[in-house]
Amino acid sequence: MANFEEFRTLQEFAIEAKLRLSPAVWDFLSGGGESETTLLRNRYAIDSIAFRPRVLIDVKEPDPSATLLGFNLPYPVVLAPIGSLHLFDPGSAIPSVQAAGRLGTIPIISIMTNPVLEEVAKLTDGPKIFQLYVRGDMDWVDNMCDRVKNSGYDAMAITVDVAHYGRRERDQINRFDRRTHAKRSNLEGIDLDQEFVYRSALTWDFVDHVKERIGIPIILKGIATSEDAKIAVDHGVEVVFVSNHGGRQLDHGRGAIDVLPEVVEAVGGKAEIIVDGGFLRGSDVLKAVALGADAVAIGKLQCWALAAGGEDALVHAMDIMRNELIVSMGLLGVNRINELGPQHLHPATPVIPPHLASPYPVFMEKFGD
Repeated sequence: MANFEEFRTLQEFAIEAKLRLSPAVWDFLSGGGESETTLLRNRYAIDSIAFRPRVLIDVKEPDPSATLLGFNLPYPVVLAPIGSLHLFDPGSAIPSVQAAGRLGTIPIISIMTNPVLEEVAKLTDGPKIFQLYVRGDMDWVDNMCDRVKNSGYDAMAITVDVAHYGRRERDQINRFDRRTHAKRSNLEGIDLDQEFVYRSALTWDFVDHVKERIGIPIILKGIATSEDAKIAVDHGVEVVFVSNHGGRQLDHGRGAIDVLPEVVEAVGGKAEIIVDGGFLRGSDVLKAVALGADAVAIGKLQCWALAAGGEDALVHAMDIMRNELIVSMGLLGVNRINELGPQHLHPATPVIPPHLASPYPVFMEKFGD
C-alpha cells in the first residue's frame, strides 16, 4: 500500500481507497440509485461549466477563506454527514471530527454514526453541526433536539430527501445491507424496519416544531427546487442545503450544481446555501461559490481519504484541496472568495464522459470501467 504522506494530488487518495476497500464497500460509497443517472449528472453538470479567467491582476496571495453561520472557515468547504464512516475508519466519526478541528472547518455529524452524539461533541471545541434522520415519533424527536442543543452543537441539519430509501442496486446485487455492519449508538431502541413510517410522514409543520424546540439554526438538507427553497426561507430556515444525496436517492434527478442558480434566486439572500454532489476538486468548489453557494460539503473524497490513512490522510487531502483553491483563484484573477460570480463562468461541453471520478484522469486510466 502507498504512503499517503507522499501524496501530492487528490486523485491518489481515490486510487488508494479503491485498492484498500472491498468491492462491496466501494460500491456502497461510490454507487448511486438505480441507473445512477443522478450520480453521473452531478459530475456532468460540474464539467459543463468552463471558467472565464481575468489576467494582469495582482494575485500574489489569494485568500480562500469564507464564513458560514458566522464562523470563519479557511475555505468554503465543510465535511458532509456520512452515516457509515466506520466502513472507512474504525474510529467512525472520531477521525473526521478531529480532522475538522485541525483544519478549522465544520464537521456535519450524522445521527447514523458512532459514538453517541454527546461524546462526539466533546471531541472538538470548534463549530459542529448535527445531522438528523427522523427515526421515531415526536417524543423521540423532542428528546433528540434537547440532546443536540445541550451538547453544544451550533446547528442541526435535517435531511429531508429520504421519504423512502432509494433503490441502490449495486448494494442489492452485492447483497450488502448497511444495517448489519454497525451498531447505531444514537438509535438505541429504534426499530429500523419501521423507520420509513416516520420519515415518510414529515411536513413543513415538522420543521416549524423543530425550529421552535431546538433554538439553534436549522439546515434543510435535500432541497432540489426553487419552490422548496422559498418555502424553507418562509419558515425561517437559516441554511438551505442543495443536495440530491449524492445521486443515491431519486434517479433521473438534476445535477446538484444545476439546481444552484434557481435556489440562490429563490432564497434572495435570506438564508445561506450549502451544496454537495460530486465535488472533488478545488475548481469544483469555486464553480459552486461563483453560482452563489456559501460552502460545499465534501462526502466521497472525505471517505476515500479516511480509507487511505485515517485522520491524518483526511487533513492532508483537505490541505491539497486548499492549495487547488488558491492556485485556481490566482489563475482566475481573484483574490477573495466573494469576488467570484457568474461572470467567471461559461457553459461548456464536457470533454470527458461523466463518471464518479472523472476529474481524476490517472484514476480513470487505472479503474475507468
